[in-house]
Amino acid sequence: MTGPVLRADGVTMRFGDVVALEQLDLQVAPGEFLVVVGASGCGKSTLLNLFAGFEQPTEGTVELLGERIAGVEPRCGMVFQSYALFPWLTVTDNIGFGPSARGTRDDKAIADLIRLVGIEGFEDHYPAQLSGGMRQRVALARTLANDPDVLLCDEPFAALDAMTRQVLQEELNRLVETTKKTVVFITHSIDEALLLADRIVVLTARPGRVKTEVANPLPRPRTAKVQLSADYLRLKEQIWESVQEEVLAHMRATR
Repeated sequence: MTGPVLRADGVTMRFGDVVALEQLDLQVAPGEFLVVVGASGCGKSTLLNLFAGFEQPTEGTVELLGERIAGVEPRCGMVFQSYALFPWLTVTDNIGFGPSARGTRDDKAIADLIRLVGIEGFEDHYPAQLSGGMRQRVALARTLANDPDVLLCDEPFAALDAMTRQVLQEELNRLVETTKKTVVFITHSIDEALLLADRIVVLTARPGRVKTEVANPLPRPRTAKVQLSADYLRLKEQIWESVQEEVLAHMRATR
């Protein structure tokens, strides 16, 4: 495919008197790892919900592979911050839930995903028996089990401790390189954005529009060591200046 995988064209989203997004235009290329950052309340999660088909825009259109998204879109797999695992199912059965529901379960494919996300030996454990980092690995594998065209990630590592978060960021980079998935990732962390993204989009304070886009030329594979480079620090400062303006605007508007 030569065109964008995802496209938002003139998208406005209202919730009563609140305008979350206004005249937002955005395209996501095939195989791109796009990270969206911005002040709280700027519409980042709303944008992700539109791409997933959970909501419909008030104005404008949202497309996947050139087709308007008119309902919940199975070709877009969502990874949530809260894991959203079924507590009564084992790791294996959580990962296989989607294929089982469709009658296409493949135990070998599930085992391959368990190895891919690094949770071998915990196949028969339940979510309550796992650490937060392991639960998020299961959630990611469950999404991949449905073989979506796009991974939509709504701050999936925000609730984790700093060390676990760093490990999973590097693991996600490895997984995306292996699977060649297109990714749209939401975060409040500029460091996380720089470790993951091919391109970083900064949204304005509410109502959200694209304020700026920054290509990320940092070489891959990326590990924590890249944070010591001069290029990394330059990019971080550039993005922070853009985000800071919107954070201050949001604070003034909510006083």
